[in-house]
Amino acid sequence: MYIQTALRQFCDHSSFIRGYRPTTIQRYKNAVGFFIRTEGIETLQQVTKPCFERYMLYGRTTRKWSANSFITYHKSFVVFFRWCVEQGYMQENPADGMEMPKLERRLPPKLTKQEAMRILETAMNFPYPYKYLKYRNHAIFATFLYAGLRKQELLNLQYNDIDVENRSIFIRQGKGSKDRVVPICSALQESLDRYLVERKRLHKTCPEFFASLNRNVGFTGTGMKRLVEKMKEASGIKFSVHKLRHSFATMMLEGGCDIYSLSKMLGHADLKTTSIYLAASAEHLRTQINKHPLDDSSTYNAL
Repeated sequence: MYIQTALRQFCDHSSFIRGYRPTTIQRYKNAVGFFIRTEGIETLQQVTKPCFERYMLYGRTTRKWSANSFITYHKSFVVFFRWCVEQGYMQENPADGMEMPKLERRLPPKLTKQEAMRILETAMNFPYPYKYLKYRNHAIFATFLYAGLRKQELLNLQYNDIDVENRSIFIRQGKGSKDRVVPICSALQESLDRYLVERKRLHKTCPEFFASLNRNVGFTGTGMKRLVEKMKEASGIKFSVHKLRHSFATMMLEGGCDIYSLSKMLGHADLKTTSIYLAASAEHLRTQINKHPLDDSSTYNAL
């Protein structure tokens, strides 16, 4: 069986039967495709455990994959080869039983409150050639910082997904293909209202909530990348969209949000994923330790 043929069948099955997102399908194509080119593989029968483990070691040593990247690539191969075994194309999964590198435990990067406010101020006060950009871009960064959306979730937002009046954002098929609802705070509501006035003034009728300036189509990933770079340079702050999401999570905890509610807003399937933000928030930990029942001056004086 030609491995390229198996990969096409797997991607079709994953897309139309399993309902995987295009970005997930592309991740499988990239991972397996690079393996094929690097090892000169033509058929599945050429893929052995030693061959696969040699390739993964090459990625770790020569390609300088981090432990996290190594594990991510490995997961993609496990899923693909498992499907091949299920289809009868392979006798065994060559990715099974491989020892994984130890993950580096790093706290998620976050912005200070002052940095977050400076980004919002920069998005509002930047010398744009058109007023529409001023309000749209501020609304975009406000949505990241006040609602914690992922980049693709924001780009996928449809016009009817945001109910500003009732202060809610409906996230369709977020990570893990799960829908969720995120509440809108007052500051975000004001920003979205300003944007909607400009959107209506320019007669934007595309189904996407955030529209491009020159065409009646949704804002793109390329446009988002350029916007982030522009705001990084103008504000003097190094950040990524994911860092904005991390900052939202940390600031919510520091503000007193419980971890269960936060996990629902972030779209986490497991509280363990959300709990990493507890470690990232020293302020939250200080607040919690102050709740110790013996942390009372009268108790100390009685000793």
